[in-house]
Amino acid sequence: MIDEIWKFFENMDEYVYVSDIDTHSLVYMNRKARNTYGFSSMEELCGKKCYETIQKCSSPCANCNNCELQEGKFKELSYYNPIIGRHLMVKNTLQTDGDRRYRVEIAFDVSDEKCCAQADDSSQNLEAFINEGLRIALQMPTPDRSIDVVLEYLGKALGGDRTYIFEKNEEGGDDNTYEWVSSGVTPEKDNLQNVPPEVCASWYKKFSEKRPIVISELEDIRESDPLQYNILKNQKIHSLIVVPLYNDKVAIGFYGIDNPTGKSLDYALNMLQIMGHFIVSSLKRRNLVRQLQEMSFCDSLTKLGNRYAMNVYIETWQSGRSMGVVYCDVTGLKMVNDTQGHEAGDRLLVTAGECLRKVFGDYSLFRIGGDEFLALCSGINLDGLQKGEAALKQEMEKDNLVLAVGCAWNPDGTESIDKLMAEAESRMYQDKSEYYKRTGIDRRK
Repeated sequence: MIDEIWKFFENMDEYVYVSDIDTHSLVYMNRKARNTYGFSSMEELCGKKCYETIQKCSSPCANCNNCELQEGKFKELSYYNPIIGRHLMVKNTLQTDGDRRYRVEIAFDVSDEKCCAQADDSSQNLEAFINEGLRIALQMPTPDRSIDVVLEYLGKALGGDRTYIFEKNEEGGDDNTYEWVSSGVTPEKDNLQNVPPEVCASWYKKFSEKRPIVISELEDIRESDPLQYNILKNQKIHSLIVVPLYNDKVAIGFYGIDNPTGKSLDYALNMLQIMGHFIVSSLKRRNLVRQLQEMSFCDSLTKLGNRYAMNVYIETWQSGRSMGVVYCDVTGLKMVNDTQGHEAGDRLLVTAGECLRKVFGDYSLFRIGGDEFLALCSGINLDGLQKGEAALKQEMEKDNLVLAVGCAWNPDGTESIDKLMAEAESRMYQDKSEYYKRTGIDRRK
């Protein structure tokens, strides 16, 4: 049945391809698509990923809409495909066959219509490229996704190996915060965190003079900038364009493209400089979103998660793993507030949060009440939980802090977190009661 459907597309004048939604593997391309992408037979498609072949990406496309497809309904979009150099109007749908799900894409070439609407000169082509990239990016639901889409679009449109953003960090170094790489190119993002200031010092000097970095041949800087030369050579970069990103006329980072081949370097530089304004705007929007998220999820005093963050964690937690719960209560907070003032009480709470972070910092930590703290330790084993509890009590003693602590553990996620929390809370109150009996302190104070 499904093979008969593919035969229907074989001689169509449109580009048609079909991929397995769950694996992204190509299962069919019609004759026009095969010829365009250089395949002489269906057998050559075996093992190819749709994003590697159609878009020359090393991972699923940033604007992939597989999750939105429905059987019997078409999603429609228009975009410029720089790999084949054509403007396309695309219709996508979902087709099922037993337990397999397929993405069916039919692309109509509308390049002639685009050409009729604009003169064929470089400035208008540049405007068309930029408008198309921005149109796609602005459809994304978050600033992060918009940035990912812009980098992918620029990389493809300019035939680059890699596009990226570096941002200046608090230590003065540079962090590679975003990256797109072409198919077959090794990602470098993880290797380029907190790059020492001296590495890009010469670049930032040019940025202060409002000048970009254009290297048409890497060998040109071998003598003048040997440090940068060796770093770039190790990444197999032979040419690049880097454009500064400014905030209030101060360079806050840069973004660029490695080994562009699709257009002239001047054309690529113009495109990056214009799109840089959108990049900065997206970074500002991202920072605002993160600040709002921090306000919503973070306890302002201890910087741990708040009760809302805890509720979100519990709602999204995937069972099937072990879970350890550590429930803590700062003993004597009321007395400190009453006798030493609320600033002293706040310092006590901050100290409690720091103790919890030192021991259980690899897990999810929350302040869930005035004097109550919680650690949710997904994946921890019983021995690790017990050692953590002992280490927490040692940290308390170092800081002259009294915490009542109760723990609960489940090996396989069969118990709900709420039930484990109730068990840990009960043990915490037992620990607290034993403390008051042992010390003879009036617990009402």
